[in-house]
Amino acid sequence: MTVANLLELDRDALAVFCEQLGEKRFRATQLFRWIHQKGAADFTQMSDLAKSLRDKLAGRATISAMPLISEQASSDGTIKWLFDVGAGNAVETVFIPEDDRGTLCISSQAGCAVGCRFCSTGHQGFSRNLTTGEIIAQLWFAEHHLRRRLNLPDNQREGAGADKRVITNVVMMGMGEPLQNYAALVPALRMMLDDHGYGLSRRRVTVSTSGVVPMIARLRDDCPVALAVSLHAPDDALRDDLVPLNRKYPLAELLATCKHYLTKAPRDFITFEYCMLAGVNDSDAQARELLALVAASGVSCKFNLIPFNPFPESGLKRSLNERVTSFLRVLQDGGVVATVRKTRGDDIDAACGQLAGEVQDRTNAKARMTRAPVQVHRSGSAVAEAIKAGRAGRQETAQ
Repeated sequence: MTVANLLELDRDALAVFCEQLGEKRFRATQLFRWIHQKGAADFTQMSDLAKSLRDKLAGRATISAMPLISEQASSDGTIKWLFDVGAGNAVETVFIPEDDRGTLCISSQAGCAVGCRFCSTGHQGFSRNLTTGEIIAQLWFAEHHLRRRLNLPDNQREGAGADKRVITNVVMMGMGEPLQNYAALVPALRMMLDDHGYGLSRRRVTVSTSGVVPMIARLRDDCPVALAVSLHAPDDALRDDLVPLNRKYPLAELLATCKHYLTKAPRDFITFEYCMLAGVNDSDAQARELLALVAASGVSCKFNLIPFNPFPESGLKRSLNERVTSFLRVLQDGGVVATVRKTRGDDIDAACGQLAGEVQDRTNAKARMTRAPVQVHRSGSAVAEAIKAGRAGRQETAQ
């Protein structure tokens, strides 16, 4: 007999499971609340369920999170957990506390197949996708582990302490490319948003992608949440080298899809992430190219400039602070909202691009990613064409 892990099931799937047990569908909502709001892993704790149902569940279901391998705490309050996902693989999850929010960075894959030059995870290669249960288990563990640590009551959305969320924001920015694990991702997102579960706002759940264009379009229709796109270059030639997925989905196609996504997005802008790499993508001229690129595309956006977190295999260096400041000023003077991401968790390798975990690589990443230094491709003519196209589009609109 197959035993179902109920962390794998969103509320609709849980209702089907209850019907298979000969129970009414409303039992699924009760179960869902016990699991996700109260953090229960033992059916005997579920006091408002009939004993006959609890007995059925004990034989047919389980609530099984991933084994915790380690926990590391940074001097700045950041916490990193390493979870065992079997077969020699492990994934990392990071909690980032701030005065006005608590953000959980969740992994979606054991490794990553995209192979971005500046990402430690990509250099480890790829083993497999995580299941829906393994994705949501990171939130389930973190929320209730931290609530117990802080002596907060179970979050039942009522009574004392109900508004004291530990985790207010979730970002799918951990190990892996979320949109290459779409079938498992979407049910997990729905569980995060479900008012009977974690009740997070669509504005507070962010999927970060390197630019899987068809899946961005599907996410817009299936479960539109906040979107962050790893841009990292102002032209196709450089982005082809930094983000190999660009060879399949170049900038023009990516930006057109981003603009379409905004028609259903919970925010009125797309966040473009931009890792600052010394001598590669950090010149003022490249900042001006970015301005021309987004102006021509018509995408409402903000830029999040990310100080690179160096690791030996990358062969890349972090941009100097004064270079980052100058790049930022060019963007802001050009009328684009831009910020510099505050680096957190450096001392425990928990900052952006550093998550590594343990990956039994099936993709020969080490050989694939041993390449010549990144070549900076100047694209002045392309920029001029983009500016011209943008002006023509604005004139046409005005007429």
